[in-house]
Amino acid sequence: MAELPEVKTLLCERSKSVLTVRLNRPEARNAMSLAMVAEIEKVFEAIADDRSIRTVVLRGNGGHFCAGGDVKDMAAARMAQPSEGKDPIFEVNRAFGRMIEKVDAAPQAVVAVCEGAVLGGGFGLACVADVTLVEAKAEFGLPETSLGLPPAQIAPFVVKRVGLSQARRLAVTGGRFDGRTAVAIGIGHEVFEGTEALEAGLAK
Repeated sequence: MAELPEVKTLLCERSKSVLTVRLNRPEARNAMSLAMVAEIEKVFEAIADDRSIRTVVLRGNGGHFCAGGDVKDMAAARMAQPSEGKDPIFEVNRAFGRMIEKVDAAPQAVVAVCEGAVLGGGFGLACVADVTLVEAKAEFGLPETSLGLPPAQIAPFVVKRVGLSQARRLAVTGGRFDGRTAVAIGIGHEVFEGTEALEAGLAK
């Protein structure tokens, strides 16, 4: 049985063959800080060879899945000066890229439970999950484009999920849409009206 790493930005709970990983920054709608990105990667590294864990449930604490990347970390990267040939913005982006690749390659079935904000990096996690359950009022979107940033790290996974045409439209417009639309275009697999229905769907 794998020993899970110590984490501060996640809540991890195991029940038999299911590991639930909750993003735990509710005050920031679970926006992913660099610390959270590193911890998610470490958790998936730790369980990569553990066949006693068959399912990983990814969800957020406090009513939101994930509002994307932490604005403070991104701002700090933009202000930092390159050193030893390393670009701070590139390093931030690649940290997220490595993490989402780990989740995508996980041998376990990954289930994303999407409610509230599902934006940016959270949108990417929804796209790499094997099963994505969606609350009807969840808010999906790629806000990076409104900041003049391409959603580069998640783009390949969005294309793989919904096709090139839809991915281009989503990236160019940065439009927000609800859970029903997310399922209609292929990001989610099942949509549920309200939290109780979502929990019942997860329990099946």
